[in-house]
Amino acid sequence: MRRLCILVTLLAVVVPVSIEALAQEVVEPTRIDVIQVEGAIDRPFLGFFQERLSIAEREGAIVVLQIDSAGTLDQDAVALADRIATMTVPVVAWVGPAPAKAAGAGLLLMYASSLAAVSPGSQTGPLHPVDLAAPEARPDLTDTISRWLEARGKATRLERLDEPLSGADAIELGIAFPEGAFSVPDLLNRIDGQTVRTPEGPVVLRTAIATAGTRPTVDIRFVGLGPILRVKHAVATPTFVFVLVALGLAAIAFELTQPGFGFAGFSGAFLSALAVYGLTVVPFSWVGLGLLAGGVGLMVLDVVLRRLGVWTALGLAGFTGGSVLAFRGLDEALSISPWLIGGTVAASLLYYGFGLTVALQSRDRIVSTQRGLIGLVGEARGRLAPDGPVYVKGALWRGRSGGEPIESGTSVRVRGVDGLILRVEPEGADEEPVGVVD
Repeated sequence: MRRLCILVTLLAVVVPVSIEALAQEVVEPTRIDVIQVEGAIDRPFLGFFQERLSIAEREGAIVVLQIDSAGTLDQDAVALADRIATMTVPVVAWVGPAPAKAAGAGLLLMYASSLAAVSPGSQTGPLHPVDLAAPEARPDLTDTISRWLEARGKATRLERLDEPLSGADAIELGIAFPEGAFSVPDLLNRIDGQTVRTPEGPVVLRTAIATAGTRPTVDIRFVGLGPILRVKHAVATPTFVFVLVALGLAAIAFELTQPGFGFAGFSGAFLSALAVYGLTVVPFSWVGLGLLAGGVGLMVLDVVLRRLGVWTALGLAGFTGGSVLAFRGLDEALSISPWLIGGTVAASLLYYGFGLTVALQSRDRIVSTQRGLIGLVGEARGRLAPDGPVYVKGALWRGRSGGEPIESGTSVRVRGVDGLILRVEPEGADEEPVGVVD
């Protein structure tokens, strides 16, 4: 009995101590949110970016910015960088993988971050233009950047601000961590144990990734744009908008030369809608856009007249001038390639000047031939419910029944023409020919 009492006493003392020791050993993995900052920081991306920063701050996660950006697009880059500088959680900016670059607002994010790093082969800078929609320099930024650096405790030299720097140059100037990192996992292992400053005090980074067979030490979450936001972000570039406008107008022009409204028309409307959205994000010139659209209108006018004449020449001139002027004034990083403009102008000449004109002339010949078929008798070569193949005067045509379905092999009489479709009925019906409907 005495031994049982001693055993129970020992268990009462040892078990709580063991549980407490185990509890101390079980440490929650460090939450790390990796946000990819790719391309120009436009309105669609900025909304997503601000939301992810707020979530990370609320959940106490370390933020890693994977940067490959030349700057903002008509957005306040300084306000965004200041948001990074005032984050209550550590923010690590990494330019990578090669050949990524951080210029303009991308460089500001590096200055404002708790710790910045680069990948070998990446580029840092130049600082200007900060906003790609406003290429002029901002000489007033130096004091703001110095304030961020002082708050973060960084010994960064503000030199060679308007030069593109290699990874080694960025490290030498103190912009980046002394060790280059080839990937996010490599970065996390290299910065483990570093102390960084935040507005709420110094924080020791615990970012080392556990080896195989050990308890996870970090919880890495790569955060990217969803499908819809990704499309919005991709559309919001001058080159993409230019291509969408050219293709959308071409599809609508094709539909105008056809009877009814079909796939080309819906495609043109969809592409044009995407282009309109892009124009709400990308600054543009109304004069340039008007010349571009007006040039297409003049070329379509010659198509309707079935000729290649003066309107086509004026239209090409307007289209070319509008393509050059529509997005003029933006930084070179966003400029439309002259080769793309030249190729589109040449394609427009072939498409409007020859392709659509020849297509209309061919359609006119077909319609003229079809008019001569009205009143003739043919045979249904398939079931017409309501459309199907009919054989009339030695050729196979597309026919359409005006009433009940017509079975294959039935003799039919052509009663009219709807565009390029023969309107037929079974032979023997008491109905006079009704002519042509274009």
